[in-house]
Amino acid sequence: MQAPVHHILALTTIVRERVLPVAGTVTARLNQKVSSGDVIAEANWAREHILLDVARALRVSPNAADRLLKCKVGDTLAASAEIAVGKGLFPRSVRAPREGKVVAAGGGQVLMEVGETRLELRAGIPGTIIQIIPGRGAVIQTAGALIQGVWGNGRIDTGLLVSLVEKPDAVLTASRLDVSLRGSIILGGSVKDAETLQAAAELPIRGLIVSSLPPSLLHLAREMRYPIVVTDGFGTMNMNSAAYKLLSTNAKREVTVNAETFDRYTGTRPEVIIPLPISQDPTVPRDVDTFAPGQQVRLRRPPSAGAIGTLVSIKPGLTILPSGLRAHAAEVKLESGELVIAPLVNLEVVG
Repeated sequence: MQAPVHHILALTTIVRERVLPVAGTVTARLNQKVSSGDVIAEANWAREHILLDVARALRVSPNAADRLLKCKVGDTLAASAEIAVGKGLFPRSVRAPREGKVVAAGGGQVLMEVGETRLELRAGIPGTIIQIIPGRGAVIQTAGALIQGVWGNGRIDTGLLVSLVEKPDAVLTASRLDVSLRGSIILGGSVKDAETLQAAAELPIRGLIVSSLPPSLLHLAREMRYPIVVTDGFGTMNMNSAAYKLLSTNAKREVTVNAETFDRYTGTRPEVIIPLPISQDPTVPRDVDTFAPGQQVRLRRPPSAGAIGTLVSIKPGLTILPSGLRAHAAEVKLESGELVIAPLVNLEVVG
């Protein structure tokens, strides 16, 4: 049976696509070495659209209004510029309410894009440009440690990793955060209150890696301007041993926290990337594997959600679970030494 892979790797080749949300101009070059803060593409993006009903304003038919237009698609208009002027002794006129660009005109109406802003797409990770995506961005390759999480708030940043945890079951509180941590990526345990997230924002920090968050804090976490990656789940959960060991032993290194949202269709996951020096490119990790005895696996659902163990054996046929359901299952020996029977759909290979 095919198994999803949860990447917690000390060294691997990492290939990531970075693209603009709208079409723009790619400034990066093929084979260019980039740092995480380098701009690789840029675009102009209008935050608002205004629809002007010219025909109604001039009290004419749509066809007549089209003949009175003084602009065309693609024109950039200044605020108060004339869009159309009617006929008569005291003609009515329609003017642009704000500076903007005409993106559609016809049927007696004009659509304008206004509030234009400049978008800059940064590399996000240090590495090499291995592919240009025309008008949208680039593909970047780097090498280092990779730790995937289960939830992210959609932001990305880079900074020095500082560990505030001494063990996987630690709890991060606001009292642990002080001005010396400003601009750092914080490795914390579980977070239980809003004060901790807000205190981190006030410093501010550049990123937060936690084992778990209460569901009640997810809305606030999405509003934070720094990236947040949850490694294990929601509620109060310890950080899994593999992620804790790899992150804590790489404290004081520069890391990238890419807290993009999990998407099962594209395969994107929130992740922490720790660039490392190499003499030759390591292998590229697989996104799927086949279950086999001896593999390190992670349980995805209660009662042992987030726990790491070794797959001892795959049960033949269907197994009756405590819930009464029948499913393909495996025997897993947890790090605590406990043997559990888990459905294969609740397991993912760690590697």
